[in-house]
Amino acid sequence: MNMPVLKIGKHQPTYPLIQGGMGVEISGYKLAGHAAKNGIIGTIASVGLCHSSPLYEPAKHNYFEANQLVIKDCIKKARDIAGSNGIIAVNCMVALTDYDTQVRASAEGGADIIISGAGLPLRLPDYTKEFPDVALVPIVSSAKAASLITRHWEKKYNRIPDAFIVEEPATAGGHLGAMTIEQVYDPALRLERAVPGVVEYVHNEMKCDIPVIAAGGIWDKNDLERVFNLGASGAQMGTRFACTIEGDASDRFKQAYIDAKDEDVVLIHSPAGLPGRAIKNPFVEKYLNGNVESKPCFANCLTHCKYRKTRETFCIAAALVDAQVGNWETGLFFCGSNVVKANKIERVKDIVDELFK
Repeated sequence: MNMPVLKIGKHQPTYPLIQGGMGVEISGYKLAGHAAKNGIIGTIASVGLCHSSPLYEPAKHNYFEANQLVIKDCIKKARDIAGSNGIIAVNCMVALTDYDTQVRASAEGGADIIISGAGLPLRLPDYTKEFPDVALVPIVSSAKAASLITRHWEKKYNRIPDAFIVEEPATAGGHLGAMTIEQVYDPALRLERAVPGVVEYVHNEMKCDIPVIAAGGIWDKNDLERVFNLGASGAQMGTRFACTIEGDASDRFKQAYIDAKDEDVVLIHSPAGLPGRAIKNPFVEKYLNGNVESKPCFANCLTHCKYRKTRETFCIAAALVDAQVGNWETGLFFCGSNVVKANKIERVKDIVDELFK
């Protein structure tokens, strides 16, 4: 395999791979710390990190304040595991009510890189202007989105992204970079077209050499070689790392991945207004049949939430918390399409060794 060098801003991992951010403590400090310790970029997902922390006291309605503190604490704990040379990223979703404070907490806490998707991160440079060494990486699905973000950043902040992650909706996990379920399988959004398109835009329009990173459906060496041949300078892998000993999810969550078959992987309309990919458990099956009961909203975490407005869907925060702790009946188990390849609990080090050594 002709392995590229991945350099994002001032940060260069040993291997050109990012462990993907997976929300509500699927990728917390343990997974990110061990990923960074083993030579790749470890990513903490900022959303919902505080749900299991004693700092969050529901009676005090201090969810947003607690989450900022826990983000900083998790970055410190991840770095303690990774060592001084480890690279720690934080994934912050644009769709969150407290997106700005989560980004600031990540920068203040010492994140090396902030990765941002689930919307266009148009104001990301504003929230990190006091931290110029923090690399900023938008998640996009096309050259059009990359161009929109870049032009806005250049005009308003005199800054360009430090990299782009190009995510393929047809294979990625969780919230997907498409507006509708039908668009998820749009051929124009497949990596085979989107990655070369963004690479061409970076080289010909931006006139620079920032890295383009492929995400969605990455599992083994063949997948890495495929995206490197498309022009990607790196790859992002999420689902496989969720099913590791070091992964922050419960054992029951990981077992759900191991048990998943092709027919269990489905698309849903998320309350966030985006398509999502998940395992069809009793909760999702009821939802797809139009019959679902939701736990109460406890965080007001999304800027656009169909459940909060109409009560027609469900509280996604509550459902993701239930999945993380292993409640098979009531949880929402987000996953990538490659979840069907998970057949054992692995170690982060063994995955990295298999891919690169």
